[in-house]
Amino acid sequence: QVQLVESGGGLVQAGGSTRLSCVASGNMDSINAMGWYRQVPGRQREMVASITITSSSITVYSDAVEGRFTISRDSAKNTLYLQMNSLNPEDTAIYSCAAWRLIDGPSSGAWGQGIQVTVSS
Repeated sequence: QVQLVESGGGLVQAGGSTRLSCVASGNMDSINAMGWYRQVPGRQREMVASITITSSSITVYSDAVEGRFTISRDSAKNTLYLQMNSLNPEDTAIYSCAAWRLIDGPSSGAWGQGIQVTVSS
């Protein structure tokens, strides 16, 4: 079983930057993708960025964050990062880390508890 714990976030001014971290523990042998999702109350959860845990490390970003956010992973530390730049109030949400098998998809994977990011105007 995989456990994920997010950290970082908090209150950031518009135009500023912050970095989220997600430490993974447990049996990661079958995991070949990780990513960040976000959710605003009353709205559907949306994918922010994902990365495959393969030799190619393919990254995918939502249109809303492309060019502003960067997903990366430190395999030695079992840690996933999300560098968030040029933040705007529309980025305010609860951000969650996920890890999954590509064959199953993220809904069947492991999820962190989520962490609040608030961008003030």
